[in-house]
Amino acid sequence: MATCWQALWAYRFYLIVFFLPIFLLPLPILVPSKEAYCAYTIILMALFWCTEALPLAVTALFPLFMFPMMGIMDASEVCIEYLSDSNVLFVGGLMVAIAVEHWNLHKRIALRALLIIGVRPALLILGFMMVTAFLSMWISNTATTAMMVPIAHAVLKQLHSAKASGDLEEGRENPTFELQEQSPQKEVTKPDNTEVLPVPPAPSGPRAHLTQEQIRFTQGMSLCVCYAASIGGIATLTGTTPNLVLQGQVNSLFPENGNMVNFASWFGFAFPTMVILLLLAWLWLQVLFLGFNFRKNFGFGEEAQEKKQAAFRVIQTEHKLLGPMTFAEKAVTVFFILLVLLWFTREPGFFPGWGNLAFPNAKGESTVSDGTVAIFIGTILFIMPSNFPGLTQNPENPGELKAPPALLSWKVVNKKMPWNILLLLGGGFALAKGSEESGLSKWLGSKLTPLESVPPPAISIILCLLVAVFTECTSNVATTTLFLPILASMAQAICLHPLYVMLPCTLASSLAFMLPVATPPNAIVFSFGDLKVSDMARAGFLLNIIGVLVIALAMNSWSSSIFSLDTFPSWAHSNSTTHCLHSPANSTTAAP
Repeated sequence: MATCWQALWAYRFYLIVFFLPIFLLPLPILVPSKEAYCAYTIILMALFWCTEALPLAVTALFPLFMFPMMGIMDASEVCIEYLSDSNVLFVGGLMVAIAVEHWNLHKRIALRALLIIGVRPALLILGFMMVTAFLSMWISNTATTAMMVPIAHAVLKQLHSAKASGDLEEGRENPTFELQEQSPQKEVTKPDNTEVLPVPPAPSGPRAHLTQEQIRFTQGMSLCVCYAASIGGIATLTGTTPNLVLQGQVNSLFPENGNMVNFASWFGFAFPTMVILLLLAWLWLQVLFLGFNFRKNFGFGEEAQEKKQAAFRVIQTEHKLLGPMTFAEKAVTVFFILLVLLWFTREPGFFPGWGNLAFPNAKGESTVSDGTVAIFIGTILFIMPSNFPGLTQNPENPGELKAPPALLSWKVVNKKMPWNILLLLGGGFALAKGSEESGLSKWLGSKLTPLESVPPPAISIILCLLVAVFTECTSNVATTTLFLPILASMAQAICLHPLYVMLPCTLASSLAFMLPVATPPNAIVFSFGDLKVSDMARAGFLLNIIGVLVIALAMNSWSSSIFSLDTFPSWAHSNSTTHCLHSPANSTTAAP
């Protein structure tokens, strides 16, 4: 019997993929309508995403054959959703991020910032959180964590010893800083459908000699990196994928919204939210792992000064080993800053941007999008040489001069670009469009009208808590993909600004702090050791609550003026919401 159960468990994914579609068949058979067909597709994909019976990207391809076969949308209409403007922005933004990572610019920024901030225990945690959050705003939170965790543990090793190691005194490179992503042979591959993660090197030397206080500090340092990576990603539109899911679904469901969610408006809303949440997370981790002795936490005392100098030398030595900035690093920095400036000034809203002035359409709106800018800068990186002037001898033909490689090559991009996320984004946009075309969104909205009597702030907080719990076990991209179309329909039905529920739930999908499997940064930190699931759950539970409260504060204060959340917008009207025009009670539904 035991062997039978083991065989069934071994074949569980095959059984789920085979029997689940059959189990759900009564829905489209008994209710032969487009709404039921679309619901069948969404439920099937949601269960596949939750169980990961198929790779997430493969499940995201289901609308390509299910929607045309069920008569919901033409194949040509579905295919367009897989390369929408938000997908283009994702690709272009990641090209620049890959260039930053390829030329090691992110490590230089991290080490330089830590030298400025200092290495007192409380400030060290704050410094690592600030640096990690800043880098995570622009590059992958997984890559940021994989880089910062080895640096954190190398510094901790010196804080836990009375003097610096001999390697540092001699100025040699600290092997603890070696990043696994640079060594393909060390990558951990899994036979199932989970993502392949770069695992930092295991800490050298036994941990038995560490005191309980030192172990707790190590745990706090590890958690501060992965939490800051998740928090930092919410600040920019390209920082984490759920933000792009929101932008794409808003543009798909409400095509007349006037590009309300763009890089500048998102940054104005999300950056203050990120800063407040980051500071509160720092205070919580400091209290939980360092205690209330703030004099000791800030490193006063002779012994603390000695350890502080040893740890400072670790960072200083690694920074010196990078050498002076190369031409490639300077060029990537210039293009990166140029990209951010172009994003901010394209169509800011409160003054005419360069997109409105140079490339206007008939309505005076910019025909150039954030994705256009990202692809333009990304293309330049393939043209710009990495050294100028820089001619070298071709090793294959000594008599021939060879030009330096470009700042970015397709080989590098192809290796580091997460193409699976691109398909996952496209699948989400196809689901949202299918829900609208089939009438499922309108049907859901009609069933949610009783929520009209519930105060909007209460609706927002409840939904945030629901999404925060759901995202602990499911991909945050899949979570937002499933929830946002339903929330948009609900908002239309109760005459509430759609962004009042879509924005907070998008941010809440990044509050994955409790479990190692919740997000890749958590898994990386947990694989390094020193942490138990109970440690992460204890720290992450209250941080989830804090995150929901900070989001609620943001939604009922500065974001209201940025997105005009206190009125029901004209672009959100549908046949089911015509009563909103005649209902004065609902004209300021979202008022705090």
